[in-house]
Amino acid sequence: MEFRFVHFYPDLMNLYGSYANLSVLRRRLEAAGHAVRVDRVEPGAPAGDLSDADFLFMGAGTERRQKAALADFLRYGDQVRTAAESGTPMLFAGTAMELLGASITDADGTVFPALGLAAFTSVQGRTRFVEDVYGSTDLFPEAVVGFMNKCSRIEGVETPLLTQVVMGWGNTGQRTPEGFHRGNVFASELTGPLLVKNPRLLDEVAGILCRRRGLSLPPAGEEGRWAAAGYAVTAEQLRLRSEKR
Repeated sequence: MEFRFVHFYPDLMNLYGSYANLSVLRRRLEAAGHAVRVDRVEPGAPAGDLSDADFLFMGAGTERRQKAALADFLRYGDQVRTAAESGTPMLFAGTAMELLGASITDADGTVFPALGLAAFTSVQGRTRFVEDVYGSTDLFPEAVVGFMNKCSRIEGVETPLLTQVVMGWGNTGQRTPEGFHRGNVFASELTGPLLVKNPRLLDEVAGILCRRRGLSLPPAGEEGRWAAAGYAVTAEQLRLRSEKR
């Protein structure tokens, strides 16, 4: 079985090593015996067909690069919205999350219309919020961990990925819900990268990919056990810190 991944702007949107979200997902499927083809989409290249894609991904970028990505990404708006409605799994990491909303307002007050897959809006300021994050999701019982470095407040997210944040900055402020999740669309400003630091979330996404092809996802092998051990250390330390606040 071959899966087709579409990676939007791998050179432009590559901050914080967020490409590793795609890499670790690819390795998880390859370890299960499947092939994965990654199609790179570069700015200005001919628009490709997303109708047969198994997974869409865009990583994080600076606020300036985010606007450059948005200017090109708008031409895929209809295709991405159709893919989301049909259940195609996708992950938008870091500042790429903001492209899915209705608009982005930069620190100078300029408003950039965004994709409109959801109705939330992003407003960027000149203060950065930099800290560890510890929270939870409704998808599974394990905690979600990550690191936040952003300058935006995201208002109007009705279905966040992290429904509770007990330590760190969420969409609108300290200890507010974080990210966006609807259907098989996953988005979060957490870095780490997110799927690398959270093996349970990695399995959630990989499992969706497999089930859509009528396949089962076997348990992770030795690499997965090492990832789980690393996660456990991080989660425990952040839990202890959160209890002291």
